[in-house]
Amino acid sequence: MKKFLKKASASAAVIALLGSAAIGAADYFTPNSYTTVPNEKLNWGNGAFSVVQDSAAEVSAKSGSKYPKTYSAKLMLYDTVPIKKVQLNVVDSSYVVLCGMPFGIKMFTNGVVVVGFADIKTSAGTVNPASDAGLKIGDIITTINGKTAGANTDVENAMENCGGRHVRLTVSRGNEKIPITLNPVRSESDGLYKAGLWVRDSTAGIGTLTFYDPAGKCFAGLGHGICDSDTGQLMPLLSGDIVPVTISGVTKGIRGTPGELRGYFSDSNPIGTLSANVECGVYGMMKKPLEGKAIKIAMKQDVKVGPVKICTTISGSTPQLYDARIEKIDYRESVNSKNLVLRITDQRILSQAGGIVQGMSGSPIIQNGKLAGAVTHVFVDDPTRGYGIFAENMLTESKTISARENKLAS
Repeated sequence: MKKFLKKASASAAVIALLGSAAIGAADYFTPNSYTTVPNEKLNWGNGAFSVVQDSAAEVSAKSGSKYPKTYSAKLMLYDTVPIKKVQLNVVDSSYVVLCGMPFGIKMFTNGVVVVGFADIKTSAGTVNPASDAGLKIGDIITTINGKTAGANTDVENAMENCGGRHVRLTVSRGNEKIPITLNPVRSESDGLYKAGLWVRDSTAGIGTLTFYDPAGKCFAGLGHGICDSDTGQLMPLLSGDIVPVTISGVTKGIRGTPGELRGYFSDSNPIGTLSANVECGVYGMMKKPLEGKAIKIAMKQDVKVGPVKICTTISGSTPQLYDARIEKIDYRESVNSKNLVLRITDQRILSQAGGIVQGMSGSPIIQNGKLAGAVTHVFVDDPTRGYGIFAENMLTESKTISARENKLAS
């Protein structure tokens, strides 16, 4: 009897430990906030997870509007075991215009980005004034001698015309503003004063529009931010436009070498202006409303592992639907853009492009008739696979930006 009780006690302890571990894992891998529409019960994972509103009153509501509203709630396991407290956002059903067409980006930076250094040969030897002054790759030069730095030529002219005197810079590094004093040197090759640094003030490229929100007149694209090719950091946006693009060809992706869409700006007249370059994409305001198929945004808990359609353009300017599959989903709150692992299964894309290629970023992902997300990155070692972002994350950013821009315009 004693042996039986010991075994039973040990078994109960193991079960309790496993249960605790399961709840801990569920806590870590599930979001802390959820969005739904009125009268829709949140229940997913074959009934394993549900969100139950607390009996307490709502936490907040937008003044003068029935929705959105925010409530305190609990994430439950099988409607029985509480996992954690969460935030429940109730919103009106969100419909957007499905895109999938390519677009060109012309972007100018807010400041001048330091992307490299070059030693200067002088009569006294080889030196690098920029590095010696404490500048680092990725720094953003915002002022030169108290004046705003907005172009590469501002840096070049300040150095060449310094007359051997020091140059005062203000540099943005992360969240810091750092004063730096730089002493240009006279180059032995041409006699000009130089700082020994490479800078960048603009960029251009091709991507894919994900959706247009008629309510806010805002577009969303790429699903990831535009980063400097040398530093890997988000480029600080000063201003920018988007223009129509026609795809003229595809460089096929192979293992170890990403492919890319080749195209040209088919019209130099902007169709929209850039308002934000952030981790989860580029956003801005359209010059004219976009017309097209209205599609409902899927909330992240609605997105499942399984077959999907990719809406993208690999020839001309008209998007087509292609088969793919979501293989993995990451619901963690801390993950903003790499929420999905996607595999291309459509032989048309595989034979023509090898899978996901550069320029396809932003291509809408459709599941069960809803906009589930957008393509963001290709796996370099396997171009048939890549990452995607939740459409809900992009819509949240879009709503924030359109509210700000419309307020400024009013």
